[in-house]
Amino acid sequence: MNTKQLEQIHTGKGFIAALDQSGGSTPKALLQYGVSEDSYSNEDEMYAKVHEMRTRIIKSPAFNSNSIIGAILFENTMDRSIDGQLTADYLWEKKGIVPFLKVDQGLAALEDGVQLMKPIPGLDDLLKRAVERNIFGTKMRSVIKEANSSAIKKVVAQQFEIGKQIAAAGLVPIIEPEVDINSTDKEASEAILKGEILEQLSALAPDVKVMLKLSIPSVDNFYRELMEEPHVVRVVALSGGYSQKDANEKLARNHGLIASFSRALSQGLTAQQSDEEFDSMLAETVKDIYEASIT
Repeated sequence: MNTKQLEQIHTGKGFIAALDQSGGSTPKALLQYGVSEDSYSNEDEMYAKVHEMRTRIIKSPAFNSNSIIGAILFENTMDRSIDGQLTADYLWEKKGIVPFLKVDQGLAALEDGVQLMKPIPGLDDLLKRAVERNIFGTKMRSVIKEANSSAIKKVVAQQFEIGKQIAAAGLVPIIEPEVDINSTDKEASEAILKGEILEQLSALAPDVKVMLKLSIPSVDNFYRELMEEPHVVRVVALSGGYSQKDANEKLARNHGLIASFSRALSQGLTAQQSDEEFDSMLAETVKDIYEASIT
């Protein structure tokens, strides 16, 4: 594990950019960027368009380590290059930004108010490739929609079980049990979730390091205990469908919690913008998310 990267993620001022929409969410992400489905005719062309979009964001002068300490990629982006360098190497060597990889294969069907992760076949091979490609950590997402204790316990157990496999491969897992922001019992779900996470953390071997990616809690500073737990490198927040403005306002009230925004980061960026317009909008977004993250 790269100790310089670990230190940056643990104590660095700034946030983590989530550039990891993949598979089913890709056409939607492209559409928001102003690239319609009739501008590509197959998956290869679609992923090439996505890489153009990601490359434009990453190469923008606004995308820099003064504000952004890490970036989450998906497999297709990890396998591609920017200016002749593999994306992860470009991020770290040219930008000073720590690379992460999304490893989950999406969500299983809703059951008992939660969505577990689908099985991840070939995970060991993917982790091996990630290590070879100088990836620092990984991310995987589950979703909680109802305050069902036994189902939330299952979500957290699954996350930590795979998290341990990831840590054993030499990577730092970002454990992401997202509580749906529209859930009617969001606060109750968060209380159950925090208890389950603390229990799993207490059972980890002393040298295992994890990160947590959670919805911004209903009660301000509710995740303070998790931030202080010795196994936890950093607790980051997802935007979860809040607008950029709402996400930033809620985040700023949670001291020590930093952003790992996806939709709220790319909101308003389009393929049609000139580089000047694009860079200026991204700079403004980055500044706002950064300021909300350093409270």
